[in-house]
Amino acid sequence: MTHSLLLLLRGPLQSWGDDSRYTIRQTRSYPGKSGVLGLLAAAQGRRRTDPVEDLARLSFGVRVDQPGRVLKDFQTSTAWQKGESTPLALVSRYYLTDAVFVAAVGGEKPLLKALEDALKRPRFPLFLGRRSCPAGTDLPIGVREGDVDTVLRAEPWHASQNYRRSVPQRMSLSIFRDRLPGEQEAAYARRRDVPLSFDPARRDYGWRDVIAADPVDVSNPEGSAVPDPFFSAVVSA
Repeated sequence: MTHSLLLLLRGPLQSWGDDSRYTIRQTRSYPGKSGVLGLLAAAQGRRRTDPVEDLARLSFGVRVDQPGRVLKDFQTSTAWQKGESTPLALVSRYYLTDAVFVAAVGGEKPLLKALEDALKRPRFPLFLGRRSCPAGTDLPIGVREGDVDTVLRAEPWHASQNYRRSVPQRMSLSIFRDRLPGEQEAAYARRRDVPLSFDPARRDYGWRDVIAADPVDVSNPEGSAVPDPFFSAVVSA
């Protein structure tokens, strides 16, 4: 029987950049597999040089409960220890503010239960993408029976009360998940975010196919009585 571990990813700041280098550090609009598996590895106390093949084999999906907003932070830094003549480094970092996601990893129940226990008592600090984005203490939702798609559709909506009041009374929550073997889907994206090694000396990532699955429709009694079709289309994109 297939099982999945659900995680609640929410906080003031998140940043999920799987292809950001040099002076521009982007964030994607939802978490990627490498970022979430890195969080799980940290909870277990794995070093960057430790193998992660068992984690990489887990299936993955994420539901967008509250998309948040993009924040740009322009930063400067210099190696002041080397003297005043050291040139400034100019870096633009992008974050998601007030976003809420439900992520799911699917696999064998014993491994998922071990990961859940590790999240409750993490060996290393946990972050939502970057070290400036600490994870909350309510990170593990629990292990559920069913594959990634099934458990993401069954999980209650986790948006904040303020957000619910600002959106219509019917909402569609986007789901992005691994494409299943043999699954016929016209639209899918190739993402290189399957961690093969987190070792700084030889970081390596594999490819996976990601599909935008049918969204989940939820009722929002606290929402506006007058729906805004344009807003709904934007947050569901």
